[in-house]
Amino acid sequence: MEEDDDDDLRRHIASHSRRVMKVVGQIAKPRRAANFIRKRGKQGKDLLEYYFIPNNVFPDRAFRRRFRMQQSLFDKIMSAICNHDPYFVQKEDIFHVLGLLPKQKITTALRMLAYIAPANQVDEIARMGKTTILESLMRFSSAIEALYTNEYIRKPTPRDMRMLLRKDEI
Repeated sequence: MEEDDDDDLRRHIASHSRRVMKVVGQIAKPRRAANFIRKRGKQGKDLLEYYFIPNNVFPDRAFRRRFRMQQSLFDKIMSAICNHDPYFVQKEDIFHVLGLLPKQKITTALRMLAYIAPANQVDEIARMGKTTILESLMRFSSAIEALYTNEYIRKPTPRDMRMLLRKDEI
């Protein structure tokens, strides 16, 4: 009986997420406009230099403050998402120009969610177009839902409750 309730809850959450994604997709209908020279490669290298390489510019506490998670968790999520959806893997275009880094796409999605930031504000950070940012957000949300729904979006079990109470006591 409890499993049926969990399945109903998951289906309801999944259908709600699909409706939200559809609406966001309608808002972000691509229009042909002039392309800007965004220097995305430089911005990607800067992002790596600031947070992700061994001798990075900012300390670990700055990463935690900016991304609202530890770097190990970010890396775990990024790896799972890249394995789930090939959209996030860096590719070469027909002119042999490398596309956006997975960290750029995931960072924009996380910043939009964490800071409730609009696409144009994140554009200045990641040098991505509005439609690319919204596509990254939609795919990121879908991937998170697909990967983590069974484990995290469910009713807590008695074992989960005991663990949470123990953590609270500590």
